[in-house]
Amino acid sequence: MTPFGRQLADYLRAITPGSRLRLAPTPSGYLHTGNALNFLLNWTAARTTGASVLLRIDDLDADRKRPEYVQDIFSSLEWLGINWDEGPRSAADFEQHWSQHLRLPIYETLLERLRQTGLLFACRKSRSDLAPFEGLYPPEFRNQSLSLDDPDVAWRIKTPEGFPMPDFVVRRRDGLPAYQIASLADDLHFNATHIIRGVDLEPSTLAQRYLAECLEEKSFMAIRFLHHPLLTDSEGNKLSKSAGAAALSALRQGGAVDVFGQVAAALGWPFAASASDLLRVAETYVHK
Repeated sequence: MTPFGRQLADYLRAITPGSRLRLAPTPSGYLHTGNALNFLLNWTAARTTGASVLLRIDDLDADRKRPEYVQDIFSSLEWLGINWDEGPRSAADFEQHWSQHLRLPIYETLLERLRQTGLLFACRKSRSDLAPFEGLYPPEFRNQSLSLDDPDVAWRIKTPEGFPMPDFVVRRRDGLPAYQIASLADDLHFNATHIIRGVDLEPSTLAQRYLAECLEEKSFMAIRFLHHPLLTDSEGNKLSKSAGAAALSALRQGGAVDVFGQVAAALGWPFAASASDLLRVAETYVHK
C-alpha cells in the first residue's frame, strides 16, 4: 500500500456503525476524476463500516451554478456506482428540498452567534487591494471605520497571528454566507462525524475548526478528518473544473473505467474496475 493507503486503512478501522460521512460537490463545472476519487473514498469508507452517506450539493455560488452541472453530479454518481442514504434523489428534488439557499436561516443564525463573540469586523477591501499582500491580511485593515451593518461590506473574523487563512471572510459583500460558515453549519446540521477531503482543503478544515472553537461547537471538534492526495494532470497540476480537466461526462461517453484504476493506484491497492471492486478490497483491510 501507499502511505495514504495505510492511512485510509487505519481510518476505516476507527469508523463505527452509525457514523455519518458526506459527499459535497459544487455545481460550478463538470466533475472530473479528482472528484470521483473523493466520492469513492467517502462511499467506500461508509459502506465498509456501516456508516451512512449524505449527498450535500454546495450551491450558494449562484453565479457559477448551471442546471447541467447539477445534473452532472447525479449522472456521475450513478455511473460510478455510488449510492447514498440521505439527500436529493434528482436535480428537481435538490432544487425543491435540498438547495443551500433553503438553509440560509441556519447560516444566518450561526453568523449572528459569531457576531456576538466580538471577533468580526467589516471590510470593503477588494481583491486588487489585497493582492500586493500575497495572501496575508494586514492587521491595520481591521480598522476601516465601518459597521457590520453598513451596506456592501464583507464580514471577516480576526484570527491568531500566523493562521494559514488570516482574517478570512465569513459573510460576503452581497450578504450571503461564505463557504467556511456554510460548510460548518451544514456539517453541524447533518451531524457529520467523519470527513474525507483533499489536501487542498486542509486550510478550510483549520478555518472551520477555528470557527467551531469560537462558537464552542464541540460536536464539530469531534469530527475525524482525513485529507487525501490529489490526482494531477500530465504536467503535475491539480485537476480543476475551471481549467477543463478530464470530465467524468467525457469518460462516461467513451465507456472508460480507468477512474477506478486511478483510485486503486493512489492507494496501492489491487487494480479495480468498479466501485464494488474497491469495496471488496477495503473490506479485507478493515477486517485484518
